Amino acid sequence: MIKVNHLSKIYKNDSVETVALNDVSFEVKKGEFVAIMGPSGSGKSTLMHIIGALDSPTSGTYFLDGQDVGKLKDDELAEIRNKKIGFVFQSYNLLPRTTALKNVIIPMYYAQIPKEERLKKAEKYLSMVGLSDRMEHFSNQLSGGQQQRVAIARALVMDPKIILADEPTGNLASSQGEEIMAIFKKLNQEGHTIVMITHEPDIAKFAKRIITLKDGQIERDQKNKWN
Repeated sequence: MIKVNHLSKIYKNDSVETVALNDVSFEVKKGEFVAIMGPSGSGKSTLMHIIGALDSPTSGTYFLDGQDVGKLKDDELAEIRNKKIGFVFQSYNLLPRTTALKNVIIPMYYAQIPKEERLKKAEKYLSMVGLSDRMEHFSNQLSGGQQQRVAIARALVMDPKIILADEPTGNLASSQGEEIMAIFKKLNQEGHTIVMITHEPDIAKFAKRIITLKDGQIERDQKNKWN
């Protein structure tokens, strides 16, 4: 599903170079649940942006579902972000004065999916994450945990190849975080491929495999003995 070969990313500011990623290689197979961990400055956010087709590497290659992402044009990258990757962010990224239902519909609207199908799928996935009774609530009327559930439903409606979660419990109380991770675990059991960025060991334990970054390189890549 994901194949990263000798990936490096160097940021240049005048004469100063910062190496964010240094010769990183790994694969993620269909149906895996992988946590990418590391302290601040380890390169995990840079790697997340490259996997999400939001940034490009300085060198190396990245294949998503057999496609060389580095060879794609801007409009093709936008299509990949909309159709092949389901994003779940720490800050939810919902429209505040818009209902949960309409927030979930947005990606399907841009993909020009027929109205009736949009509504049916949005209701299906909101029910799946336990929000069948909150569909008409504005997102700013929902708790943090409920907003993240809306974000997960929105990430699923385009039937993405992978779900890419960036610190998905970072703004939540521990009990809400556990509930969100239970949803991710269930989604993985149903066959979804999940790549999650986190700095929290208690959250990473839900994944089946943990890749640990340090100073832009892979320090460890191992199966999760707790899962």
